[in-house]
Amino acid sequence: MPNAHMARTFFRILKGCQNLASTPSKYPQPFTSSVVRTIVGMPFPFSFKPRDFSQPNSSWSEEMMRLYDYYNSQCEVETESGEKQRGPWRRLPSYNRTLKYAKGGAYLSKFIQSKNRLFTRSIKTAGAAFEYVVFLNKEEQRTVCIFQAGYLLEGPPGHVHGGAIATMIDSVSGTHAAYISGPLMTANLNIDYRSPIPLGSTVLIESTLDKREGRKTFISCKVTSTDGSKLHTEAKVLFLSINVSHLLGV
Repeated sequence: MPNAHMARTFFRILKGCQNLASTPSKYPQPFTSSVVRTIVGMPFPFSFKPRDFSQPNSSWSEEMMRLYDYYNSQCEVETESGEKQRGPWRRLPSYNRTLKYAKGGAYLSKFIQSKNRLFTRSIKTAGAAFEYVVFLNKEEQRTVCIFQAGYLLEGPPGHVHGGAIATMIDSVSGTHAAYISGPLMTANLNIDYRSPIPLGSTVLIESTLDKREGRKTFISCKVTSTDGSKLHTEAKVLFLSINVSHLLGV
């Protein structure tokens, strides 16, 4: 099949580029980078457009869509004169983000990056696991995440696993802290579970900035029902600012 042949050829080219990137003495770096950039710029079927997972899909419940529409409407407001201007909230795009650099500094194509996946965005079936969107309010120093838990996140029968809740708290508060303090890592996460979350339900995860001390950023987080009547989980999180080069191995 021609497509299978093209795919095998493409893989061989990619493998060759990785070998070039790991052999600094044989070829100058500009040559290696230019080859990989050429592959990145190749047209379909070798182009991979990133998908924003914070956009609505068919699995979202009516309640999740209602809240999404509400906060999204606060991202842009209309003045008395009828002009549009930025509102207090900002929707944060969410991608299946991955490694971008290999040892030797060669930029990796989207195809190679796809082998390294942010695991909350790694489930292909819509609605099966983590469905969420995060909105940031810089003035109030807080974020709101609309979260819908799928059937793959089951812990106690019919309810969300505590580890999945911890994952979402870490992700939401970490996203919030990163917008305040730049690159960082979770140093401490303390969670109090108050009441279980039914699978398939929609909840709100809200984070607020407590304080900053040097490299330390302190965030409070809570998980509630969408009407705020039930508290599911509370947490305190400490993040430490880091040098991002440590993660990239450069």
